[in-house]
Amino acid sequence: MSGRKSVLLVLLFLVFVIEGTVLPWLIPDSWATRIVPNVVLIILLFVTVYHHRHTALVLGICFGMLHDVVFYGRILGAHSLAMGVSAYLIGLIFQLPRAPLPLMMTIIMLGSWLNDSILYGIYHTFKLIQDPYNWALMHYMLPTMLIHFALGLALYIPVRRQLEKLSRPVRKEEKD
Repeated sequence: MSGRKSVLLVLLFLVFVIEGTVLPWLIPDSWATRIVPNVVLIILLFVTVYHHRHTALVLGICFGMLHDVVFYGRILGAHSLAMGVSAYLIGLIFQLPRAPLPLMMTIIMLGSWLNDSILYGIYHTFKLIQDPYNWALMHYMLPTMLIHFALGLALYIPVRRQLEKLSRPVRKEEKD
């Protein structure tokens, strides 16, 4: 594994840790049941657009399983499947080497909606939630999409720059 790819893994793991430790303190208690900011998913959507969808698929499966084990645990593999499939499908649809900011924000909102919809479908299939889809869409999917939009705006420049470094070919001097 190249040094640049290991930086991506370390970055995602640090974001995962911050997502579980710092973000819950920043979210007001009244919103805690309605929104679940998934910063790892946002970065995976950047990876699928600016780097490669297969990398995002594998990272989505791995970090989704971490989410299942550490945070949720009701069904192992639900978040793994949702994050991996949503990142891959978004990468399949949007194959752009340089997505401008408005398009990237649209991609983040679509990816967030797709991820939450897949999770809703899995949980509804196994009767873990009884709420109708339109209620779930209005009460936690749309608020989460808006939070992901804001986080995507904040992360756009630094994450894009890191992923452009990752995609840039390595020169011979850097290998030695």
